Amino acid sequence: MIRTLFLLMHLFFLASCFQNKTVPEFPEFEIGVVADCQYCNCAPGGIRNYKQSPKRLREAVDTLNTYSLDYTIHLGDFIDRDFESFDKVAPIWSTLKSDRFHVLGNHDFSVADSLKPLVLEKMELKDRYYSIPRNTWRFIILDGNDLSLHGALSESKRQQTDSLFNLLSGKNLPHLESWNGGLSKDQLNWLENQLKSATLNGERVGLFCHFPALGISNSHNLWNYQQLLGLIQKYDCVKFYFSGHNHAGDYIEKDGVHYLTFKGMVDTQDSTSFARVAFKKDSIFITGYGREPSRRLKIK
Repeated sequence: MIRTLFLLMHLFFLASCFQNKTVPEFPEFEIGVVADCQYCNCAPGGIRNYKQSPKRLREAVDTLNTYSLDYTIHLGDFIDRDFESFDKVAPIWSTLKSDRFHVLGNHDFSVADSLKPLVLEKMELKDRYYSIPRNTWRFIILDGNDLSLHGALSESKRQQTDSLFNLLSGKNLPHLESWNGGLSKDQLNWLENQLKSATLNGERVGLFCHFPALGISNSHNLWNYQQLLGLIQKYDCVKFYFSGHNHAGDYIEKDGVHYLTFKGMVDTQDSTSFARVAFKKDSIFITGYGREPSRRLKIK
C-alpha cells in the first residue's frame, strides 16, 4: 500500500513538472547568410574577383560549420556566368552541416538558353519560390527572375515580362534596368496566401529575394517593388526583407520592416562577406564577417 502510494506521488510529481514546463513563444536559433558568391573562371571585372569566390565560399562554409545553424541560405548569383561554373562551387556548398537553401539570382540564368531549364535542378531547387516554416517563423523565398529578360522561361512569362517592362518604360525609373526583374501576379497571389496563413498561425515572417525592394539606393530594386511594398504593408507579421544583388549593401527600416541588402562576397581583392543571423524574441542579431557589418535589428 505504501509502495503504491509512493508510486502515485512520483507520477503526480512528474506530471506536474511536465505541465509547468514553459515553451518559449519564439525559440532562439541562428542561420547563415551568403550573398553573391558569383563565381566564374574569368578575369576580374572592376572590383569583382570571380576566381577568388571558391576560396571565399570554402572559408565561409568552414566558419559556419563551427556553429549549430538551423540552415544556411545563399541570396542569389551563385555563379556569374557559364553553366559549368556550378560544378566548382556546388560541391563546396554541399559540405555545409546545416540545411541549405538557394535564392535565384539574375546571373544564375546567365547560361546558354538550352541549359536554363536545368538551373533549378543544379541548385537543388524544386520550386522557384517557396517557404520554410521554422521555429514559429515563416521564411518566404521570392523569385525576382519570375518576370525578367534572363529568367522568364515560358512564353507566357516572357509576354508578362514585356508587358510589365513596357508599362514602366518612359517614366525615368532608376530601377528599370535589364538586369533587374519582377514578380508575376501568380507569385504575388501566392505570397499573399502565405502571409494570410502566417497571420492565422501567429508566425513571424521573413522574406528573402535576390533583388532589393527598398533601400537608400533603389537602382537594384524589383521592377514592381512598389506593388510588393503595398502587399507587405498590409501584414504586420512581416519583420524583414533580406536581399543581395547590390554588392555595396544597403539598409533601411520602414513601418517596422527591416530591408537589409547583404554585401557581395565576390567584391574586392582581399576581403569577403557573409554573416550569421540570430533570431531572438525581440531582436535579430547580425554577426558579420569581412565587409559585412554586425548590427541589431529590433523586432516591432
